[in-house]
Amino acid sequence: MTVKVNFSKEPAPSWQQHVLPGSAIEHSGSLWRFVNDPVEAGRYTNAQIDDYQGLRRRDFLWKPPLTLTVHAQFSHPVGELAGTAGFGFWNDPFMMTGARMPALPRAIWFFYASPPSNMKLDLDTPGHGWKAATIDAIRLPFFSLALTAPLAIPLMNIPALYRILWPIGQRAIGVSEALVEADMTAWHTYQIEWGVHRALFQVDGQSVMDCDTPPRGPLGFVIWIDNQALIATPQGRLKWQTVMLSERQWMAVDGLEITV
Repeated sequence: MTVKVNFSKEPAPSWQQHVLPGSAIEHSGSLWRFVNDPVEAGRYTNAQIDDYQGLRRRDFLWKPPLTLTVHAQFSHPVGELAGTAGFGFWNDPFMMTGARMPALPRAIWFFYASPPSNMKLDLDTPGHGWKAATIDAIRLPFFSLALTAPLAIPLMNIPALYRILWPIGQRAIGVSEALVEADMTAWHTYQIEWGVHRALFQVDGQSVMDCDTPPRGPLGFVIWIDNQALIATPQGRLKWQTVMLSERQWMAVDGLEITV
C-alpha cells in the first residue's frame, strides 16, 4: 500500500492541520509551503500537518516496516533557520495536539533545531542542526537506568565520566543521530526506511545513517515548522522556550509518499 499526497490540491481533510496565528500552510501550484511569519520571542508559531489529532496513542497509524519519502526545500540554511522543523513519525509525547497523558518520547524522523536548542542526546553529534534521528525512551533498559538518575546526572557533569557513562544511557533510550550535510535551501529527496530491527536514512539516494535503534510503533506522521527551542541534556539541563523570527521562513514540499 502507498499513501501518496497530491500537492496540486489543498491539504485533504484527513491531513489535520495545526496552524497557529502568524503561521500558514500555503498552496501554490504543485507544492505546499509551511510558513512562519516574523514574531517576537515568547509567542509560539507553528505550521503543521499530522494524522493523529484526536487519536489515542495506541491507535496511531504507522508501524514498521514502511518507507517515507519527502521532497522538500527550506527558506534558510542551517543556523539561519530559527526554531525547529522536520518530518517523520513520533508519539506526540508533550500533549501538543490533544488531551493525552504525557509520555516519554519515541520518534524516527529528519529533525532540525537551531540554537539555543541543545538536545545533546547523541555523544558525538551536536545538540542542534539538521539531523537524521531516532529515539525510543519507552523501553525497559531506560526504566532500569532511570532509578540511577539522582547519582548519574551529577556524574555527567564530569567530562571524562560523561564520555564513559553516557553511551550506556544513549543506548537505553534508543538514540541514534547523524548530521545531514545537504544544503537545506536546495530541493532534496529525503527517505526513511523504518524497519523492525534497522532504520536507513537517505538524502538523494545517498545513505546518511544506518542504525539498529528504530523505535517501535504505532506512531503518528508529522511535518512542521515552528519557532520553539528545547534544551535537554544528560547533565540535567531542561528548558523550553520560543525564539524570535526576524523574517518570514518556510518549508516547501511537493512530494510525499508512505509505502507499507
